[in-house]
Amino acid sequence: MSTDVDVNERFNQQRSALMASAGARRRSDGTYAATVGYDRGEVIGRDGLDTSLGRAALYTSTPAWHGLGNVIPGGTTDIDTVLDLGGIGFQVEKRAARYEWDGGWRVMDDRWITVRDDTGAALGTVGRRYQVLQQREIFAFLEDLVAGHDVIWESAGALRGGRRVFVTMQIPSSVIIDRGGLDDEVKLFVVVVNSHDGSSQAEAVVTPWRVVCGNTERFALADARSRWSIRHTSGALDNLKEARRTLGLTVRYAAAFEAEETALARTNLAIDEFHQLVAGLWPLDEDATDRARTIAANRHDRLDAMFRAETERAGRTAYAAERAVTDYLDHVAPRRPGKTMTEEIARATALIEGTDDDIKTTAHRKLMLLRR
Repeated sequence: MSTDVDVNERFNQQRSALMASAGARRRSDGTYAATVGYDRGEVIGRDGLDTSLGRAALYTSTPAWHGLGNVIPGGTTDIDTVLDLGGIGFQVEKRAARYEWDGGWRVMDDRWITVRDDTGAALGTVGRRYQVLQQREIFAFLEDLVAGHDVIWESAGALRGGRRVFVTMQIPSSVIIDRGGLDDEVKLFVVVVNSHDGSSQAEAVVTPWRVVCGNTERFALADARSRWSIRHTSGALDNLKEARRTLGLTVRYAAAFEAEETALARTNLAIDEFHQLVAGLWPLDEDATDRARTIAANRHDRLDAMFRAETERAGRTAYAAERAVTDYLDHVAPRRPGKTMTEEIARATALIEGTDDDIKTTAHRKLMLLRR
């Protein structure tokens, strides 16, 4: 087993230095607040990969998340190992919400607090009917998607202090784009992103991952769903019915994905058409500032170079154009990290949460209109 600790150590050193410079003090919810300087009163430690246990809470089978986390080359089938290395071995409990009144404490009948059992951090406020979905339940749910239980876990981790957790499983069969021609392999993963703070339902997401460059090809297709919700209710993950439904949706998405991407791989695209695509994805106002125009020009030049490089392998096609856009968004586009985040962690968080999914979907749909 190979564990990457250097990046995490560097991040923790940067985080500790920031805490010290801001005179950070721990708050009751597990976050920290600055007490000195211009950031006085600002909350620190709410964004990005969770570091409650002193390291970035992330396990992965490949060093694809920008060198972060604990890497086991080739992955593992052991759930307990993933829970530990992913920093998500904690349970979440519901505790009655109380408030102080007239020298005593009163309990709210319709409000509960979700709490981590390892740190005691409060994650959110939920209602009486809210059912906590524990991490191990999600693993069992994903195992039910395949015939056996020798699942290779791709990645798992926690975000925002444990308020959100994710688990990723690879689907055994790959998608092959333009079979007999380009033969571009795309692996499919099912990702379950769960919320412990009551802000959203859990979601299952199909994430195609391009083997050649590590791009996350996550976008919505016209005739296949790539994302669906799982309610926080009793028994939501206790039976095979939902798992079989999830598998059926995944299979249909895979077929539609392969067909549409193959169509793009067989559609020629002029360089001017690619420039029009870029201009449409990032429109520039007529009264844009000089700085905005400079940023747009730099982005245009970078994307142009990436498209030309991609055409050497995939030809001057709509498929090459889409690859250039997704590659730019995943690995090149500037990320503005939060107060306790490095740019690496900001980029990894954006990939996990699908920050750029809408742009990818828009690019895909525009290119599909050009099919010949």
